[in-house]
Amino acid sequence: MGIQLNDIDYFLAVAEEGQVRKAAQRLGVSQPAVTKGLQRLESAMGFQLFERSVKGMTLTGVAEQFRQRTSGLRGVLSDAVKEATDLHIGSLGLLRVGVSPLYSEKLFVPAFVQLHQQRPAATVRASVHLNDELWRLMRQGELDLAISSLPVRLPDDLTAVELFRDDLCMVVRDEHPLLRKRRLKLSDLADAQWMLPGPEVSARRHVEMQFAQAGLQAPKIVLQVNNTASQMRHVLCATDLVSLLTESMLVGNLGKGLTVLPLPQARMKRTVGITLLKSAPRQPMTSRFVELLEQCATELGTVA
Repeated sequence: MGIQLNDIDYFLAVAEEGQVRKAAQRLGVSQPAVTKGLQRLESAMGFQLFERSVKGMTLTGVAEQFRQRTSGLRGVLSDAVKEATDLHIGSLGLLRVGVSPLYSEKLFVPAFVQLHQQRPAATVRASVHLNDELWRLMRQGELDLAISSLPVRLPDDLTAVELFRDDLCMVVRDEHPLLRKRRLKLSDLADAQWMLPGPEVSARRHVEMQFAQAGLQAPKIVLQVNNTASQMRHVLCATDLVSLLTESMLVGNLGKGLTVLPLPQARMKRTVGITLLKSAPRQPMTSRFVELLEQCATELGTVA
């Protein structure tokens, strides 16, 4: 029995969602269709793909290896079909860009405008996510490049082009009680309340690590958001919450009424750049977009 592409899609969706119901909802098909697809795939493969329990479905060890290989191949196949269709109707190519919400307006937008002017028939697919999700999508073959802050240690499978430095800062409103202390220490933040992104975001993990190294309990998070950018200023100015903002935001409108805490630990050095998968061949349009992003960074006067 041959393997059907739909069954691969069902398998990948269930592997990610952990439940047939959620996978079916995401794919827009019925639960029985997904269940039968998994049964066909397991029959064709000759081994069990999932451990089933009341809590959901988890991959077997062998199936996890199968998922890692098929997720990338499925993304490549989907794009091959899309590119063939584009060529048939006269398009000049497809570029898939992932971008952090912090840098979509500053970097992606001006670079895209220039690319569109130069290659008006080209298609660009933009995905706005935080770092970890961007790299996950890239490893699955769904992105050609990502624009975001770079990790201190770049994973071996990625390569990077540095654009500019943009430190992450602990900030509070201008009249915050913490600013009245003569010599502020990290321990003075032990009782502070925070607005931070989810635990999967590296910026939050960095703050938690600093607290742990100082022997303090984890920060008290009263507001968790998926992006501490545009919605941040109004919340911080109206409360005594502590949160994080990039240095580039502090010099703009978002920084009005906010102050960086006078602490050595209040600044986390970060470089913004472009990440690409080492193993992926770089298409001409990808290379051109990288050049445009570098030009935009130069025009901002913030080249690393």
